Amino acid sequence: MNKSLTQKNDRQVGYWLLTGVGMIMIQVLLGGITRLTESGLSITEWKPVIGMLPPLNEAAWQVEFAKYRQTDQFKYIHTDFTLSDFKFIFFWEWFHRLWAQLLGFVFLIGFVYFLVKRKFRKEMIIPLIILFLLGAVQGAIGWIMVKSGLVPEMYFVGHVELTTHFISALVLLVYTLWFALQLTVPAQQVIYNKPLWQFTCALLLLLFVQLTYGGFMAGLRAATTAPTWPTINGEWFPASLFKESGGTNYFNNPFMVQFIHRGLAYILTILLILWFFKARHAPVSVWLQKTKYVPLLLVCLQVVLGICTVIYSPAANALVWLGVLHQFTAMLLLVSLVWVLYLVKRS
Repeated sequence: MNKSLTQKNDRQVGYWLLTGVGMIMIQVLLGGITRLTESGLSITEWKPVIGMLPPLNEAAWQVEFAKYRQTDQFKYIHTDFTLSDFKFIFFWEWFHRLWAQLLGFVFLIGFVYFLVKRKFRKEMIIPLIILFLLGAVQGAIGWIMVKSGLVPEMYFVGHVELTTHFISALVLLVYTLWFALQLTVPAQQVIYNKPLWQFTCALLLLLFVQLTYGGFMAGLRAATTAPTWPTINGEWFPASLFKESGGTNYFNNPFMVQFIHRGLAYILTILLILWFFKARHAPVSVWLQKTKYVPLLLVCLQVVLGICTVIYSPAANALVWLGVLHQFTAMLLLVSLVWVLYLVKRS
């Protein structure tokens, strides 16, 4: 009876964590929309609690608009913005911040509830503390990112800060998902296959590098520098790949960033095809048998979306929605590989 009760409690905690996983994914998508609509600098102050309310009257809107007009983004990029235009970009940044606070409340309320109901096992305490610390760090990185764009001669947030914010969100996503899987996946669904485990780990590491370059792509608006495929503005290896000297060329040069991002996509696709055939002939559990094809399908979809995003990047509206779909599929691919890694143990 005690074992059954423990399993029931674990599942309830796991479902709470999975709710958080879904909310984190939505938060990342909102961040993508915020970046692609150039909304990130519309709110120039950090007000974690009172900032939940948007301006409630015309005078309050004028005050916020006046603050935005002091930024170099407005002075040099959006000088033609009306109050209506400002309200549009303000909405996305405000909603992005609001969702982050709602996410924090969901975790906090769930934590208090399960603590009062004594549904936590003592082994969960440290992982939960780490979870909350990761969430707090993510919020701090977000504000550092915004501040990077509020300095003179900066029209957008820094692409390194943007990527750090993006990757830290994915780390939080993976950590929360792994924690939830530990509480919800039956032990009999886990298999032991060291070569397949090693292959999956390598894919995940490569995917994180690819996602990092995806962040650089967004931050540098690199897609618009070469909106062509399969070549880069008609060349396979254009001279512009090395227009900057030194190691910074590999993450500051938009042409090189796009070249690396494309190359990693092709490599990742080929490796996932090889992984699929390796998994196909390996003894697997029922759950892995039903889901092992998912990463391959997602990476193929991701490549198609990536190509479309680059080609249609000069059209602002197309870039927003294709870019968001591209980002969403990338998260699904990450989740699918974490799922596989959990079901395949080394020993």
